[in-house]
Parts: sequence; C-alpha cells; structure tokens
Amino acid sequence: MLRDYQPADAEAIMGVALAAFAQFEQHYSDWPLFMTHVAKMPELAKTGEIIVAENGGQIVGAVAYIGPRQPKPAFFDPAWPVIRMLVVDPLARGKGIGRQLTEECVRRAERDQSSVIALHTTPIMTVALPLYLRMGFAKVREAPDILGVPYAVYVKALA
Repeated sequence: MLRDYQPADAEAIMGVALAAFAQFEQHYSDWPLFMTHVAKMPELAKTGEIIVAENGGQIVGAVAYIGPRQPKPAFFDPAWPVIRMLVVDPLARGKGIGRQLTEECVRRAERDQSSVIALHTTPIMTVALPLYLRMGFAKVREAPDILGVPYAVYVKALA
C-alpha cells in the first residue's frame, strides 16, 4: 500500500534508507559521510512529497517526488520533476515495491502536467538502474560523482 509521508514516519524511513544503501558501502570513499546524507531523507519532505510503501503496517520503502520548479541539484533542469532517494527494505525486495513507488512518481509528474520526469542513479545500483531503463528512462548526461561513485541523469518522456 502506498501513502503520503507523515512526520511520524521519519525514523522508520531513515532505517529503511540506511538498510537499503548498506550493500554499497565498499563503493563510496567516505561511507560515514554518505550515510549522514542518506539519513536526511525525511528532510526531502520540505521541498517535495515523500511517498511511503507499507506492508502489514510496516514501512518497507519510500521515495521522494520533487515537483517542477522546486529546489533540486543543479545538474537537473529546474523545470523537471525528479525522483529522489528510492529505497526498499532489503527484506522486502523482489515484490515490485520499487516499481510501484516509481510509477507513483510518474503519476504525480503527469498530475503536475510535466512532459518529462528525471532521476539520477549509478551503475552500482544493479537492480534500480535496469528497472528504470525498462520503465523508459534514458541516460541524458553524466552527473557529478558522489564520493568516488559515478552517477548519471536519466529522463523519461511522459505522454
């Protein structure tokens, strides 16, 4: 079940985000610094909409949808809505939760009458990147590395 974020969800979302990224520890040059940024996921509610995935009353995933014209990193076009910090609890993977969260962001971009939606990701994310490509996202340019890990910007055209 998907629903909008409530402030009481902050701790659970931080836990899911930290667990979701744990497998990538060896790739980042400063893991403790990277994790401080991951733990700030609830702060994305200040400029965007966080969507929460629940299963049996437990938060098992989340994503931030940052609408058009909202503050976002400079490597994105300011007019683009973007998907940020898609996270799924490792114990809940393989159930389509990441796809459902991404599809909900696409719906919100369509609601906002955007012609595209964007995100940035990295090849080390061997499940997320192929999912995005299957869903119609295409690489448009490189993005700045994050602590030694290469990233790129991907965009999906909307009807």
